[in-house]
Amino acid sequence: MMNSEHYRQQFKVDDSPGWQAIDNQLYKVYGDTEPRHYPPLCGLHYVAGGTDPIDGASVYDNSHQNFHRHIISYGMSELYYDESKAGGEFSKWGFEFTFRLTPFSDDQEEDPIWAIQVMNNLARYVFTSGKWFEENHFIPANGPIRLNTKTEITGFVIALDPELGKIETAHGEVSFLQLVGITDAEVNRLMQSPNTNAIKEFITDLQKDNPLLITDLDRK
Repeated sequence: MMNSEHYRQQFKVDDSPGWQAIDNQLYKVYGDTEPRHYPPLCGLHYVAGGTDPIDGASVYDNSHQNFHRHIISYGMSELYYDESKAGGEFSKWGFEFTFRLTPFSDDQEEDPIWAIQVMNNLARYVFTSGKWFEENHFIPANGPIRLNTKTEITGFVIALDPELGKIETAHGEVSFLQLVGITDAEVNRLMQSPNTNAIKEFITDLQKDNPLLITDLDRK
């Protein structure tokens, strides 16, 4: 296990060990492909008084199943140099959000920035409540996940990202938790039995025809 001495030997004060660990895992999937990276949408980092808890998000084009956009957050885990966090069990909240989206008709000309805002809204809940998300959690959105949109996708289940999984970083474990959009009928079904086993079985069934758990706002 890494201790503060090893940490000081391996990293410099201006390094971002957690950020680099995320990039290293993404390299295994995307190689030298450059993502489209978006800084905090409000313009300021959270620690500097900004309103968006996520320090940024990267978007990749992925064709490993059906063509989709793969979005990865930075900021739910410990990103920057902090020797006091060396060798922790979990890196800050212990996860980063991911989201896989089939391009929607209204998003064809640009990346789905609204999805990054969804991540920020969920991150804000975590930071203010002190409660975190894990695999096989269920989130009713109480309306379309893309606001002002005609879609039956009105909630999420959370799965481990099929390509990114979990990593060990200098600050502890990080799971890539993927938001998976589900229909209103599926939301209602899970509301009847919102326990971990039922959600896990639901995700397993969903993955049979959709291995990467891509969200399609046109799905009925």
